[in-house]
Amino acid sequence: MLSLDEEVRLYTTNAEREKYSLLATLFGIIVALDFLERAYVRDSITAAEYSPACTRLLSQYMTMLKLVKDSIPSIEEFMKRFQLDTPAALHRIKVGVPATVEHSSEAGPETGKWIAETTQVRGALRYVAHSFPYFLLFCPAARFGLHQTYDTQNFITFMDALKLRLRAKDQLHPILQELVTGYARFKGSKEWEGRSRMVGWLITLNGMKASEELTEEQSRQLLFDVDYAYAEFFRSLSGDKNDRDDAFRAPS
Repeated sequence: MLSLDEEVRLYTTNAEREKYSLLATLFGIIVALDFLERAYVRDSITAAEYSPACTRLLSQYMTMLKLVKDSIPSIEEFMKRFQLDTPAALHRIKVGVPATVEHSSEAGPETGKWIAETTQVRGALRYVAHSFPYFLLFCPAARFGLHQTYDTQNFITFMDALKLRLRAKDQLHPILQELVTGYARFKGSKEWEGRSRMVGWLITLNGMKASEELTEEQSRQLLFDVDYAYAEFFRSLSGDKNDRDDAFRAPS
């Protein structure tokens, strides 16, 4: 007969003990993320405090999810199984980036530094273009290197990945996540349509398994949306749509 005073053990082997320990850690991460989201919404913490903490929790979540993937089919199933009522955490997990990136919050010190560096590089580009026009004309690699200094390498890398027919989540998600994070640094991106398009694709990839792949139609649409965001981003740096051409036009 079972004694009511006897402790009920969830495991009988070391392997089972490790499994439940990992599940408990994942549970704690989700609860912590939910509290963090609520604190940020209530202005209990600043964006500067929120962003690194959220990024760290999301990274920990992804690591733990890989360790327990055989025990839980999805995060929704995990939350249902252990009666977790954490909608804020679930939304953040599905998006995959902090709210400051998703909604492109007001510019902070990091954004100001990035804009200053971009402005300096833009001045350097114009100087080289007007002082050494034929060097840029006959040296595509030099032009490409100057474009990279505009912080566009993530755009180029991601579009090249799609053109090389990379389709799986584990191939595309890390690049797109880095791209969206860098894109949101710029205060003006709050009003750009390209930002919402890319966040939408980030949510789509987050909902897929690592081995799942985008369809050909999805890949073409994603490439179109990222190319649109890239053009929008470049126009914002250039001031108007003709500045990029002017930068490389040889002086008469």
